[in-house]
Amino acid sequence: MANESAAAAPHRILVVDDEPDITALVAYHLAKDGYRVTTAGTGADALRSAREERPDLVVLDLMLPGHSGFEVLAELRRRDETRDVGVLLLTARKEEPDRIKGLSLGADDYLAKPFSPKELVLRVGAILRRLAAPPVAAGGRLVGGPIVVDRTAHRVTADGKEVELTATEFKLLERLIERRDRVQSRSQLLESVWQAQPDIQTRTVDMHVQRLRTKLGAAGDWIETVRAVGYRFREPVTPPKRPTPAPRRRRT
Repeated sequence: MANESAAAAPHRILVVDDEPDITALVAYHLAKDGYRVTTAGTGADALRSAREERPDLVVLDLMLPGHSGFEVLAELRRRDETRDVGVLLLTARKEEPDRIKGLSLGADDYLAKPFSPKELVLRVGAILRRLAAPPVAAGGRLVGGPIVVDRTAHRVTADGKEVELTATEFKLLERLIERRDRVQSRSQLLESVWQAQPDIQTRTVDMHVQRLRTKLGAAGDWIETVRAVGYRFREPVTPPKRPTPAPRRRRT
């Protein structure tokens, strides 16, 4: 049964893999769920199709002839017309460095082969829902959880209380909320917030994030550290509460 969002306005999905069996499997399950699917077997074809078809999301294999999946991802993020397209990496590579590299280049999620078609469809739907719900509100406001950024008044509130930020801290928070749920590497933040000035180093990002979290108080938990990569703005994961052990009965 197709999901309601796909049935109402079918999203375009580009599936990129050089293995015809995998491509057919992914395309079948996505089409069955109501998406409009196109396919590509090489990096060059993927970039051409992304430019011409303007997909909402790309399911991208890393091991491709010609351009690697990493190169395709980097190019998608570089181009203005594909910068905000969703990207789900689908690959046989399971090593942590590959996952970290994919996230740092701007991938939205990562799924290793062999995969469950049901999980694939669920992850695609989750990415599309995040992309379809931008945090920008009317009047130049950004809303992310308990944090409200008023761009016009250059004012920030967290849990209803005003927070005094420096110009750099304001811009850093603004960038993180704009790219909600997407990992922002330290180099990306340096480029967008500090314009990659030659005397600015990556530890500067860490220091500013630390100060920003402190000023935001409990709302600072929405800024997540992604180990070895950078930072991401998203709802914090609350660990499940452990059940209280029953009191022991005394022996009589």
